[in-house]
Amino acid sequence: MRFYTIGVYGSTEQSFFDKLKENKIDTFCDIRQRRGVRGKKYAYVNSLYLQKKLKECGIRYLYVPNLAPTSEIRNIQKKTDKKDNISKSNRVQISKDFELEYKNKVLSTFDFDSFITNLETSSAATNVVLFCVEETAEACHRSIVANALHLKYNNFIKNL
Repeated sequence: MRFYTIGVYGSTEQSFFDKLKENKIDTFCDIRQRRGVRGKKYAYVNSLYLQKKLKECGIRYLYVPNLAPTSEIRNIQKKTDKKDNISKSNRVQISKDFELEYKNKVLSTFDFDSFITNLETSSAATNVVLFCVEETAEACHRSIVANALHLKYNNFIKNL
């Protein structure tokens, strides 16, 4: 099984879905806490529209809320962003404090074995993408998840 990560900031609807198709993604894992974005620019990743569009592309949609950072953990990053005077859409790296809390409170309790088994048995997934909004994986918790998968299972990881 190959894992990819993708964000939406900096994309258009066309380029976003083209990346999924070009990489033959068959399973889309939404690991956001909130499955919507404000405004029209990225409305194509609001849950209902996104699921409809993925279905049209032949891509299975999974919501994996247990991989989403809690509001408490997200607030740690918001404080760092505010201190650094940077917006979420322009962030290039998550803070060490966020990473530590995320690993301790989310990843430490997440059942990766069941997650992998579910992907293998229920959908015969081969190309799985982890999705959140930030443009670069390093600016998002999905990079932490991808690294954990690589360390535990030695999976191929590519950031789209």
